Amino acid sequence: MDELSPGEGEAAPLMAAALAQTSHGFCVWDEQLRLVVTNRAYLALFRLPLDRDYAGMTLRELAELNAALGRHEGRSADDIYALYLERYDHEPGTRVFEHRNDSRMIRSTIDRMPGLGWVALHQDITLEHETKILAQAREKALAQQNLRFEAAVSNMPQGMCLFGPDQRLVICNDMFAEMYGLPPDLLVPGVHIEEILRYRAAHGAIPDGEQPDRFVSNRLKIAGEHDRPVRYIEREHGRIISVMQQPIADGGWVSIHQDITEQQQREELLRARTLELQVQNIRFDAAINNMLHGISMFDADNRLIVCNRQYAEMYSLPEHLTRPGTSFWDMLEDGARSGMVSIADPKARFEMLGAVIDAGRIFKQNVKMENGRVIAILHRPMPGGGWLSTHEDVTEQHRDEETIRHLARHDALTDLPNRVLFREEMDKIDARIRRGEVMAVLQVDLDRFKDVNDTLGHAVGDAVLIEVARRMREASRETDVVARIGGDEFALLVGPLDSPRQAARIADRIVKSVAQPMTVDGNQILIGASVGIAMAPPDGNDPDTLLKNADLALYKAKGEGRGAYRFFEQGMDDALRSRRALEFGLRDALARDQFRLVFQPLFNLADNRIAGLEALLRWDHPERGLIPPAEFIPLAEETGMIVQIGEWVLQEACRAAMAWPDPVRIAVNLSTVQFKHRGLVDSVRLALAEAGLPPGRLELEITEQLLFADPEATLATLARLHAMGVRIVLDDFGSDYSSLRHLKRFPFDKVKIDRSFVRHLLDGEDSMAVVTAMIALARSLGLATTAEGIETEEELAAVRAQGCEEVQGFLFSAPLPASSVDALLQTMAGGSGEVPRRALSGL
Repeated sequence: MDELSPGEGEAAPLMAAALAQTSHGFCVWDEQLRLVVTNRAYLALFRLPLDRDYAGMTLRELAELNAALGRHEGRSADDIYALYLERYDHEPGTRVFEHRNDSRMIRSTIDRMPGLGWVALHQDITLEHETKILAQAREKALAQQNLRFEAAVSNMPQGMCLFGPDQRLVICNDMFAEMYGLPPDLLVPGVHIEEILRYRAAHGAIPDGEQPDRFVSNRLKIAGEHDRPVRYIEREHGRIISVMQQPIADGGWVSIHQDITEQQQREELLRARTLELQVQNIRFDAAINNMLHGISMFDADNRLIVCNRQYAEMYSLPEHLTRPGTSFWDMLEDGARSGMVSIADPKARFEMLGAVIDAGRIFKQNVKMENGRVIAILHRPMPGGGWLSTHEDVTEQHRDEETIRHLARHDALTDLPNRVLFREEMDKIDARIRRGEVMAVLQVDLDRFKDVNDTLGHAVGDAVLIEVARRMREASRETDVVARIGGDEFALLVGPLDSPRQAARIADRIVKSVAQPMTVDGNQILIGASVGIAMAPPDGNDPDTLLKNADLALYKAKGEGRGAYRFFEQGMDDALRSRRALEFGLRDALARDQFRLVFQPLFNLADNRIAGLEALLRWDHPERGLIPPAEFIPLAEETGMIVQIGEWVLQEACRAAMAWPDPVRIAVNLSTVQFKHRGLVDSVRLALAEAGLPPGRLELEITEQLLFADPEATLATLARLHAMGVRIVLDDFGSDYSSLRHLKRFPFDKVKIDRSFVRHLLDGEDSMAVVTAMIALARSLGLATTAEGIETEEELAAVRAQGCEEVQGFLFSAPLPASSVDALLQTMAGGSGEVPRRALSGL
């Protein structure tokens, strides 16, 4: 309809122009509640179709239109009409109210003009509403933080006070008031520090012997020190108070007052006792008790002269065995009973230690005891006979060193050998082959693991890798080396083997074990594994050759559909070169205009017409001919070239759609990699602008995997696209990742039922029940449904009977070149009313 219904006089065009430029939705209703005037902003705000005339539409008809569009949470037309009647009250005056319309908050101002009708102004306040909610949350958080701060301050064992740059009190705790006998009515925020100081001076709460005026002036001078911390001690009435004044950034300061009277007394007593002890035993302490290690001294008869506390504790010696004169052999016998010995055989132990003592030489060794402790022992003979030994417990250090050595050669996540240790084992393969052993190298790569990281996050991905490592260890033998050599890459050195069949059995167990479902944090994970096998010596007898050939076999396994194992064969190197050539050609294909689009129709069953066409990418290679998308799209995603290719697809699809009749839409698939690109929204906006295509005729198809990795960012991007007027379609509905919560969180326009469900639709009641439930669910949420992969009349009849609105598949038409789309659309425009079948695919 026009921006403004025609009016009388010359003011009507000016009024129409003014309303067209306003950003608020505007509408006028007459006394019979018929729409007189509205502007485009009103239609856009309430997502009403722009291609129809609204002049004269009744409030009842508007309610029926919104019910047909699935608005107001799927309410009936009667309920919506009743809601509208409440808003257009017949009482004169102005009504202002806020209400939610789908995902937006709207403020409506309705003026009742008796005898004329109603004037309504509608404003999108979603951002204002969300900002208000965020502000309330922040205020609540700040209030909670203040409560915690006040609780912490109140429960401090020290007195605390905080002053601002104007030397006025901000806050203090009860301990500060109690410490100086200050009344509560004095310690109110805003009181100047001088008032507090003068109160203390007047009531004698000042250091002993200090004059009141001098006390006040000195403390005011200290308070003026704003650029450095100040610490001082006050002594009053037998108390010792430590004061720490710390400046803060705004020019104020915080003071901490701590009564350290008892602490000071204890320290003074301790210093006195320590001094007395030092005077009596200074030489002995210097040699023995101040050592961190255990120390023992024995005479020429191997009898104890002295040992320190650390030595006795280290060997769990009872007190009577730490007295001077105790035989070293008696102490050793006691160690045997407590497990603090390194050799279980007493005779051998005595002989070994006797030889060390008799030799009269320095002996140094780390000794591991029977109880697991590790002691570093240094034995030194003394002049004139006897010997001195130091003992250090290095158990933790020894464990740390072992841990470091382990971590350097093992994967931190799975604890499998890492690339370094695996290479060390591989370097031994030549010697094992010379001994006549048959070996195998298995390269393992996980299938669909990247989807787990992208959709469920790296924490879940790490848990999956840990589980995969466990399954691989179970699938292999104890003599085999299982290593993690990369992100989702594993390798095995298997041997010795009787025949290649043993390697095949291990590979088969790995493939089947990894393919079993696993549950992580409530998510059911389905991944797979592809395995490449190189045998030694047939496929090589050095590590580099074997690893290369196993990698080539792995590439072959992944290229043939994944989830399988392959042995290395001569000629596999050619396949790798072919892939590299394909990657090189892909980089050049866009510049050489080798891509083209084909279009597969989507038929509306209710109207018996083409509702839109899905754009599909094709690559016409100059040498290999037509390359299937399944072969080059994953490669484009791996290399990142899908972003540039996706932009080209958007531009070409929008340009092609401009030649079609107005209602016909164009559908474009978005890759996960392409969607994550920051410039996606700008690319869509630019493609629409350059082609001149209305946003409502563009459908962007995404898979639900996008909503798992970073749901908030993804939903924000979808919201920006949706706000432009672009339709958002959830593709592959019903796949492993489908979730009702995502359908409820974002207002999708349509869902496409995955073709795997359609393929098994007639297999039994279960399949039919699933499709029926999905269509009913979509309908309850106000979403249109498209069934993909319709190839038979029976499948068509089944989805039609369940209320599916749109269908797509080879029963109607194969993907068509752009030159054939016009002929197809003309056939539909002048057809007999019957939905066309495969005959159209020949156009």
